[in-house]
Amino acid sequence: MNTVDAIKTLTQDQIKEENPAIRIGDVVKVHVRIKEGERERIQVFEGTIIAIKGSGISKTFTVRRVSYGVGVERVFPVNSPNVAKVETVRHGRVRRNKLYYLRDRVGKAAKVKEKI
Repeated sequence: MNTVDAIKTLTQDQIKEENPAIRIGDVVKVHVRIKEGERERIQVFEGTIIAIKGSGISKTFTVRRVSYGVGVERVFPVNSPNVAKVETVRHGRVRRNKLYYLRDRVGKAAKVKEKI
């Protein structure tokens, strides 16, 4: 069973009551639970939200960051039990719904202006 099927089989009690108040263009810190053997730790993934897809249980958001000169994108399900917490670092001012054009930009051009 892959992760998409696992998300669709969530029951009502597993759905998070308070969804994170995230928007496109926000810079967020996503706290992810990672299981290594029998140990569990939390890893923080910080980046810009470039897309929000789906609705209801299967709602996901894509976070992009540049790590050591390489663009890294991760897709997080909103209702995943592996997502411990989503913190908003700053709000971005954008005029479109998907920010895929940031993939082609390098350096300062890949930044999103801050909402004042």
